[in-house]
Amino acid sequence: MDRLAFYRRDLEALEAGSRLRSLTGRRGVDFSSNDYIGLATAPRMVAAVRRALGDVPIGAAGSRLLRGETEAQARFEAEAARFFGAEAGLGFGGGYVANFAVLTTLPQRGDLLLMDALSHASTHEGARAGRAEVARFRHGDVDHARDVIAAWRAQGGRGAVWIAVESLYSMDGDRAPLDDLMVLADEHGFLMVDEAHATGVFGPQGRGLAHHLEGRHNVVTLHTLGKALGGSGALICGARVLVNFLVNRCRPFIFATAPSPLMAVAGLESLAILRDEPWRQASLAGHVAAFGAEMARRLPQVPVSGSQIVPLIVGPDAGAMALASAVQARGFDVRGIRPPTVPEGTARLRVSLTLNATRGDVIRLAETLEELWPDT
Repeated sequence: MDRLAFYRRDLEALEAGSRLRSLTGRRGVDFSSNDYIGLATAPRMVAAVRRALGDVPIGAAGSRLLRGETEAQARFEAEAARFFGAEAGLGFGGGYVANFAVLTTLPQRGDLLLMDALSHASTHEGARAGRAEVARFRHGDVDHARDVIAAWRAQGGRGAVWIAVESLYSMDGDRAPLDDLMVLADEHGFLMVDEAHATGVFGPQGRGLAHHLEGRHNVVTLHTLGKALGGSGALICGARVLVNFLVNRCRPFIFATAPSPLMAVAGLESLAILRDEPWRQASLAGHVAAFGAEMARRLPQVPVSGSQIVPLIVGPDAGAMALASAVQARGFDVRGIRPPTVPEGTARLRVSLTLNATRGDVIRLAETLEELWPDT
């Protein structure tokens, strides 16, 4: 019996459909990472970690409830909670596990987890593994969210509603209508906001798009350290009672080795940089404006998002990947994104604008896209 036959056939089917993934290294100018404001290699970040070596452990060597608790992690969580405006913060090894952890712990049986149709895969996995009932609403459509809640209530739903959204969507670069969703959350339950792609980029000193909602008892936010903040890991912010509940009831927290204490050091330095170097946000905003203007002039039929995440929809999987390869051959690291990461028929180039590219690079990318864009 060929016990590998199933796996081989599955990979062959992916390849036939132009959906076979492989690991490829960095190449060309960075238009694909989430290092939006260039902190991953910033001299201040490197120096902070170097100073900590010898005093701060490289690895936590245990869960937080055993010997994995470190002064560096506790200090970072306290400072980050103050920075973002929450009562308390709790660190996790990454954004995926943090999202999964919250959604499998805080929503209870009898509650409703209501998520945006374009929510991240970690939200979907948390929903599947969690205790609450699950429903979706059309992307960004608050009226539909309200209708879904009303229908659930009419069918006997009596628990809290947990509305889960991204403040800035990772594949579309558009924003959630947070204020309108907050009205629904105030009436029915809680608002869970994944700030992964907004932290460090939007809001005062990079505090995110939900910064004005932080500190409310029914708001939980997720801030990743592995994107604009240049490190690795994630932070959940919210009411102290909810954070204490996670410490006591969250299995992905209780039974996991704690994040590297060195990442807490990096996280502290990243917050200091956000305070001290506002030019980073301003420069990235300039990249966004320049790319938008160039695309409007050169490829007006291709809409752009207005944020640092710019999805350029091609449509067919093979066409998107062929265009990505052609752009990469010109020296720009732009990656193609296919279903199931994005909906069927919307394969795209995901252009990520970062400070690892110059303004000239941004303009040259637009010129290259104009030259290579497929005829329709």
